[in-house]
Amino acid sequence: MPSTFILPQSLRAQIAVEARAAFPRECCGLIEGTREGEDVRAAALHPTANFSASPDGFEIDPSAHIRLLRTLRGTGQGIVGCYHSHPNGRPEPSERDRSSGGEAGFVWLIAALDDGAGPVELTAFEATSFHALLLGD
Repeated sequence: MPSTFILPQSLRAQIAVEARAAFPRECCGLIEGTREGEDVRAAALHPTANFSASPDGFEIDPSAHIRLLRTLRGTGQGIVGCYHSHPNGRPEPSERDRSSGGEAGFVWLIAALDDGAGPVELTAFEATSFHALLLGD
């Protein structure tokens, strides 16, 4: 189970731009990276369409997930997590997030913001227990 999620500053900036652009809806996407012992290191963010009909939810395009899996095959990289924004400003998993879960060790990155121009707070969680991960860069 991961303990630290390493997210470079350039990717932090990218998700902040995406979260602001999607406001008041949620942005979402997949995280490409590697597992290094108890750490997960992000290498790239892959924005996807938000298929959720709900204005306060997200659903990643399944075909984008499959395409990325195929693209990464044999590269040493993998899909290590997903990200989405919380336009309600709360940087913790919602009940919907908790019920969605995911595989053990999968990272959920949340970008919380209160408006389309203000600061974005990033938090990371492990998908099955939703315990918080240290966020490093």
